[in-house]
Amino acid sequence: MAAKLNQLWRLFGTMLGFTLFGLGCLLLTLFWFPLLWLFVRGDMQRHLAQTTIRVTFRLFINILKLLGVLDYRFHHIPQQLNGVLVLANHPSLLDYVLLAAHMPECDCIVKEALWHNPFVAGIVRAAGYIPNVAAEKLLPLCSERLQRGGVLLIFPEGTRTTPGQPLQLQRGAAHLAVRCNARLQPVRIHCSAPFLTKQHPWFRVPAHKPVFTVEFLPQCQVQEMLPQEETPSLAARHLTHYFKRVLSPTQPAPRWTQDATHLN
Repeated sequence: MAAKLNQLWRLFGTMLGFTLFGLGCLLLTLFWFPLLWLFVRGDMQRHLAQTTIRVTFRLFINILKLLGVLDYRFHHIPQQLNGVLVLANHPSLLDYVLLAAHMPECDCIVKEALWHNPFVAGIVRAAGYIPNVAAEKLLPLCSERLQRGGVLLIFPEGTRTTPGQPLQLQRGAAHLAVRCNARLQPVRIHCSAPFLTKQHPWFRVPAHKPVFTVEFLPQCQVQEMLPQEETPSLAARHLTHYFKRVLSPTQPAPRWTQDATHLN
């Protein structure tokens, strides 16, 4: 009986938390972000917008934690994150929220349609997010952002993980890493129970409180991980296979070396 009551409470807490989150985003969209768009320009606008997103997201997940909906733990967060491509697996709808709430700044690649969506266009524009345009336009935008010290977050799966299934990664993230010669920051996210997956909508709360573990793995440079004189397409294929092993929650944490043979 106690376990069932706890599950019902977490269902109520989830509903309450997302209602508050929706109202907060609506208020920011209607009032705060338009003010930023009108009166602030350039890097200051982007900085203030991303600071707003970080504070709002951290408040949201702390409300969920306070309500007993979930718990979370972060391990090995670097003191500085500059000019890195953050690659993370994607077990839950909350992955972006958790990461954006704990990184100083976080640029994202978002659907181009969102730039014309009246509800979120002001947010993505003010935050300086990158539209997911054709590759010949996307790569220079990402490379320029990384060279300026930005932090670019991407989920190589392209969608949320199916519980119980191995990771299915697309090669877009690896192609981006290779062509930008990026410094990589792998992040492994594990949730103790399926929660907010594509197969588990918000009202299907697990029997026990889910606990998120977010582990920042050692950083590495793309060129350190690949044999010399390898074609970009082959390098992207090797990196994709390696990302799959590194980001899988069931695998041990890697130890980066200069030896590139482990990619094969």
